[in-house]
Amino acid sequence: AGMMMKFSSETTKPFVDDYLLSEETLWAVKNNYLHIHDKDYYPTKSLTCIQHPLDKILDNGFMAGHGESRPTKRIETASIMACISMETVQNEMHGGQAIPAFDFYLAPYVRKSYIEEVKNIENLTGADLKHLYDAPIDDYLAKDLFFMQGDERMKQHAINRTVNRVHQSMEAFIHNMNTIHSRGGNQVVFSSINYGTDTSAEGRCIIRELLNSTYRGVGNNETAIFPIQIWKKKRGVSYLMEDRNYDLYCLACKVSARRFFPNFLNLDATFNQDEAWKADDPKRYEHEVATMGCRTRVFENRFGPKTSIARGNLSFTTINIVKLAIECMNIENQEDRIHEFFKKLDRTLEIAAKQLDERFNFQKTALKKQFPLLMGALWMDSEKIAENDTIESVINHGTLGIGFIGLAEALIALIGKHHGESAEAQELGLRIVTFMRSKVNEFCETYKHNYSVLATPAEGLAGRFTRSDKKKFGIIPGVTDKDYYTNSNHVPVYYKCTPKHKAEIEGPYHALTGGGHIFYVEIDGDATHNPEAIMSIVDLMDKYDIGYCSVNHNRNRCMDCGFENAEQGLVKCPHCGGENIDKLQRITGYLVGTTSRWNSGKLAELKDRVVHE
Repeated sequence: AGMMMKFSSETTKPFVDDYLLSEETLWAVKNNYLHIHDKDYYPTKSLTCIQHPLDKILDNGFMAGHGESRPTKRIETASIMACISMETVQNEMHGGQAIPAFDFYLAPYVRKSYIEEVKNIENLTGADLKHLYDAPIDDYLAKDLFFMQGDERMKQHAINRTVNRVHQSMEAFIHNMNTIHSRGGNQVVFSSINYGTDTSAEGRCIIRELLNSTYRGVGNNETAIFPIQIWKKKRGVSYLMEDRNYDLYCLACKVSARRFFPNFLNLDATFNQDEAWKADDPKRYEHEVATMGCRTRVFENRFGPKTSIARGNLSFTTINIVKLAIECMNIENQEDRIHEFFKKLDRTLEIAAKQLDERFNFQKTALKKQFPLLMGALWMDSEKIAENDTIESVINHGTLGIGFIGLAEALIALIGKHHGESAEAQELGLRIVTFMRSKVNEFCETYKHNYSVLATPAEGLAGRFTRSDKKKFGIIPGVTDKDYYTNSNHVPVYYKCTPKHKAEIEGPYHALTGGGHIFYVEIDGDATHNPEAIMSIVDLMDKYDIGYCSVNHNRNRCMDCGFENAEQGLVKCPHCGGENIDKLQRITGYLVGTTSRWNSGKLAELKDRVVHE
């Protein structure tokens, strides 16, 4: 299936060039100014991604293929339905799948499962325990029954059984997300889950057992690659020592120190707040931003409520700002050079916006019935259109992303230094991205869409742009002398600096890149017993108004038996004796269990990475 997908992918791209792109867009793509992401899916009219309103699936059930599911009644079924929802919709889209409030959505099924356990005791003993169904529970914690009697013992036994069931359900959820294939068997679901702000006893139980399961690992204690887990950090809820979920935040940092996940999403960032959020609102999660995969952010909405739920990105295109800068290098006067760069950037942004509008106009002609679950139960307002209607009236809730790559190299080309090493370069970098943000706001008015600036996650693209530019312009020190361009607005991976300095430089760009961004730090040594290191990075996120962050650290994996540890320089597995040792690594936000399939550009970037200390 994977080979078939590859064949179809490569043969589809020329078809898109010949029949679906305008002459101007095709010129920009052929000449390495633009990259159209997921170009092979262009003819399908599919959208990129969505944040699943999972409560609709759990409350109402759904039809998929030849099977219909009933409304969910217990935690085991809820966890399975979460998997099925993402697996099914990934077959209808070309991007990732996410759940924006995993804890809130699954919490009701903890209490339902507890009541089920109380009823089991009733059946066993003949006692009437209905008064325990709605008994107050401060926390679902397993405890020894030895000194308990009467109702206290019955209630705690039901709690113990419930905690065990929740734990097994979370184990099953993680296992399924790493083994269920979609897109014709080509890959597992690119899945993400957001959680951390449900302070109910039931929500806390979901969070705790999810984290405990993640910490223990899957299979032979292996680190789970999916789902990407995202802790929603919010003052007064899930961050400060006095917060109800502070203990779970500490556990999240401990788990991240061993398993790389969860990442951390800053709900307190100035650009991530919603005035409609109220602490006593049982559906406050509707007003909390959620993120997707390695960075995709959807929140603001010109055509409906401000929320991440039931929305996603439609498509995105990336600009090669490095090439624009290289073309200006022969202008001796720096002011004139920068002026010419902005003229080129303005023109390229116009082409990108027009291309995204053209793709939107193609996507909108799809019929609702082409996306049975996506448009049948999940996408915002999709219930208002009929099976044979086009999706035109509802997809404007989604976003169109204009991304950029290689800010560091562009700055070196323009003024000789990157933003990590020069205040002048930082000022220019912010000016460039602010200009992009202003243009995107104009495009929103001109084309009547939700355009946004995206700090592009460049996997294959980082190397492809560089190869082309190197071939045309030769080796330019600091610009084309490597096999990759630096992702978006990041400080170059080879530049040695402290986490604090990196946060000071990269933080201001997060407010400008509403389509998505990420701040990451490389730490040295074994982080397993140092969750405080993770907490210190989250503190930087809080201090410098950073939206989203993750931490990279050392983790070995034996490719023969799956054994993992954090020992420096491991060459032989202490478990099986094998010497096939690789490292768990993060690539543009995603975790990978082996680097064997990385392209040359990303391998070169990995080799150049330095520890931030």
